[in-house]
Amino acid sequence: MPSTNYQRTRSDHARETAEDYVEAIADAIASHGLCRAVDLVTHFAVTHATVNNTIGRLQRDGFVETAPYKPIELTTMGKRLAAQARRRHQIVEDFLIRLGVSAKTAAIDSEGLEHHVSKETLDAMKKVLEDGWPT
Repeated sequence: MPSTNYQRTRSDHARETAEDYVEAIADAIASHGLCRAVDLVTHFAVTHATVNNTIGRLQRDGFVETAPYKPIELTTMGKRLAAQARRRHQIVEDFLIRLGVSAKTAAIDSEGLEHHVSKETLDAMKKVLEDGWPT
């Protein structure tokens, strides 16, 4: 029987993939007006099969809509997840910069950290950014 920590880590990884993909889809749509599978292949440096499998899961879970040879579109739920992921990322990145981490390193590190901090930790980071360090 897997431990609670292991289950959370597996859940976090599944959510991380979903968040990364919906963010990338939203960015491609914002930049180019649409998102194609090849855009995600290039963005993530993965195979078409990996993208197709992931898009299939995102479609099954209600985050995207697509059909063969059609662009990938975000559903309302997908747009919401992309916005949430973007906010989480920005809070973590801004917090790291507040700690004195360079902007370049904060951008890289926040990409991994954003998916694994709890709501409690994220709220604490946000509070420091808004109110300063507690005394």
